[in-house]
Amino acid sequence: MAGQHAPEPDAHAVAPISRLVAEVAAQCPGERITLGEMAESFGDRAFGLLILLLCLPGLLPGMASVFGTPMLILGVQMGLGFRKPKLPGFIARQSLKRTDLLRLTPGSSTRVSRAIARIERWVRPRPGPFAGPLADKAVGWLTAYAALMLILPGPGTNGPPAFGTIVMALGLVENDSKVVGLGIVLTLLGNIFATVVLAALLWFGIEALGYVM
Repeated sequence: MAGQHAPEPDAHAVAPISRLVAEVAAQCPGERITLGEMAESFGDRAFGLLILLLCLPGLLPGMASVFGTPMLILGVQMGLGFRKPKLPGFIARQSLKRTDLLRLTPGSSTRVSRAIARIERWVRPRPGPFAGPLADKAVGWLTAYAALMLILPGPGTNGPPAFGTIVMALGLVENDSKVVGLGIVLTLLGNIFATVVLAALLWFGIEALGYVM
């Protein structure tokens, strides 16, 4: 009707990743921010942002297994069609340092924040076949698969699944079908690579055990 203004979009629906992280850090002023607090603050983008924040350490040696279990739970919930995370108490109480979270914001001038800022200039809301409930379920199950690869020990098996999952999560939080599709391909390839390596290690282990026995 004339004279009526169109409703303004929800700020969380259009905020870039780095700005949203800064807002959450401002809302949670403690030294550490729990995953439960972040799940509440991120709203309907909680899955993508939590997966992103949990997966970044997966690129660091020795850190992947620590964050693999929360990623596995989030991935299974997405795969089952949950719209928002329902974290068990022992997961919701896990926390990140506020200073580490702020390293993802533009003002921190860290390598990670600069990389995210460059990606944000390219990632944008784009409709398509990978922006919808069915695609969200595919992202969830691939995230759960990648989480298993992060939990299981194997030389060089953390990086490829983690990188693909990060790309998926970036596309998810910005509703970018093209980036989600690219992330799905990268995660699938990374998971296949990690599975082959782990299967080869298991086979060699069984063969070596056979020689010893």
